[in-house]
Formats: sequence, C-alpha cells, structure tokens
Amino acid sequence: MTGLPLPDVERATTVVPAPAGGAGNWSGAPSAVLAEDGTFWLAYRVRRPLDAGRGVTVVLARSADGVAFTPVGELAREAFGAASLERPALVHRPDGGWRLYLSCAAHGSKHWWIDALDAASVEALPDATPMSVLPGDVRTAVKDPVVTVDAAGWHLWVCCHPLDRPGHEDRMTSWYATSADGLRWRLKGPVLVPRPGGGWDRRGTRITTVFSGPVPGVLYDGRASAAENWAERTGVAVRDGDGHYLPAGSAPAARSPHGSGALRYVSAVPLPDGGHRLFFEAARPDGAHDLMTQVIPPLTGGPEERPTGRRPC
Repeated sequence: MTGLPLPDVERATTVVPAPAGGAGNWSGAPSAVLAEDGTFWLAYRVRRPLDAGRGVTVVLARSADGVAFTPVGELAREAFGAASLERPALVHRPDGGWRLYLSCAAHGSKHWWIDALDAASVEALPDATPMSVLPGDVRTAVKDPVVTVDAAGWHLWVCCHPLDRPGHEDRMTSWYATSADGLRWRLKGPVLVPRPGGGWDRRGTRITTVFSGPVPGVLYDGRASAAENWAERTGVAVRDGDGHYLPAGSAPAARSPHGSGALRYVSAVPLPDGGHRLFFEAARPDGAHDLMTQVIPPLTGGPEERPTGRRPC
C-alpha cells in the first residue's frame, strides 16, 4: 500500500512563529485552502498561556507561495462569547463564497461548540454574523472540525469530548457527519476511536485531515494520557469498508524532535502536480509551538523512489 504524506519538522519552514517564547505560546491549529487562482488561504489560532487567555484569536491570511502569509483579518474570542478559540475550518463554498467554522469554549465549563460564518470573501468573514451549527449537549463537547464539500454534499469529521466524568473531559473520539448545506448536520457516529488495550493513542484520536485519493485515510492527533494534553503526535489511519478508520502502526507516524514532541493539527492541501503542501503545529525546544509548512512531492514510483515525507501505511 502506498503512503500518505507526513510532516517532518527538520524539512519544514516556519510560517508563523509562536507569539512569544515558552510553553503555552502557540501559533497553529491551521486550516488551509488553495484557491483556483493559486492563492493560499490560511486560518490559524493564536494561543497564549492560561494567565493571558488561552486561544485568544483566529487569524486569516493569504499567500502567493504558501510560505509568506499576509494577515487579512482577525477574530477575537470575545466576539463569540467564548473563553477560548481552538482550531478553525476554512472552506471555499461551491457558490464561490467562503465559510469559517470556529471552535468556541464555554466560560466556566469544559463544554465546546462550533459556530459558522459566511461571507463573499475571506477578508469579510470577521464581519459576518455567526450561526451555531454544532452546539453539542450536556454529554458531549464538540470542536476542531474538518470540513469538505463535493458533489455528494458536505462532510464533517469532528472531535467529540465526553463530559460524563469530571476531570476526564480531555478524552477524544472522532465522529462523522453529513449535511446538504454545511449548516444543518446529521451526526452518523464515531469513525475513529482510541485504541483498545493500550497504546500511544489510547486516550484520544482526533482526525485532522482526510484523504480520498488512492489511499483513503486520515492523519489524526493521538495521546496516551491526560498528561499529554496539548502534546499530541500525528498518526495514520486507513478507511475500512464500513467507513471507519483503523490506526496503522503501533507508534506515532510523526512527532517533533523538540520539547514535548507535539506535532498536531495537520492540514493537507492538494497541489496541482499531485503533491501536497502540509501545514501543522509543532513544538520547538523552548516549549512554544510554531506553525510550519512543508511540500510533499507526488508519489511517482515504487518504494525505492518514495520521497522523504511519505511513509508506508
């Protein structure tokens, strides 16, 4: 079986550095889109330590080359009544407009919900009126959506956190949902769950990017314990005949060589030549997280020609 594109910190370039040095300062949780005119659009979260506000803003930016980005807008947590913002999802709608999904944390609880904003352009999204599209409920918090749209409709993979056990809300399971318009969603059930019987991902499995090509599979964030919250590494899972995803391998497929080893929230952008540009968040030696990017060339030959960054499933 051929491989999925995987990030490598040693071969990546920093796109947005952490807002400051030290643990808790993160630029990351990216969602990227390549428009038909060749422009890269990027939405990412900026976080500061708990005493400075957690996920304080989501930034929107554009680039001609996928490396040098110019901010075009910013959304602050206060505008959504949120205690924190986490991973957004940026989508180019079929009608030519744009939609941004925002992960919002409730004040004074472990609950999360997801709002959506629509606008004719990316620059106009900060002025759009938010609509709650996935409110969650008393049993489940929802966040970190991955959203695609095709001829069959809208598809969503969302990270669900069970709220039934106080102090254990960090547990993660990925669910799948469908929609005719991307606003009213029908949850189908879990499609990637923590590995039973132990393992590096036994505490949580959060899908971060979905591939539907020759190798139908996903990259996901995993962790083994609550202590590894915010230090997730990236794993590979392949789709079975029932639409569920099965983890491949007994160890993370990608991690940072620095700090906590965190390498998470991979967003894979297909390129016209069949390769991918990856965007991801990775730990650096001082404990901060940078937003990084890397191009993975298309796979054109056998295993002996597999380029660096692709690994067998």
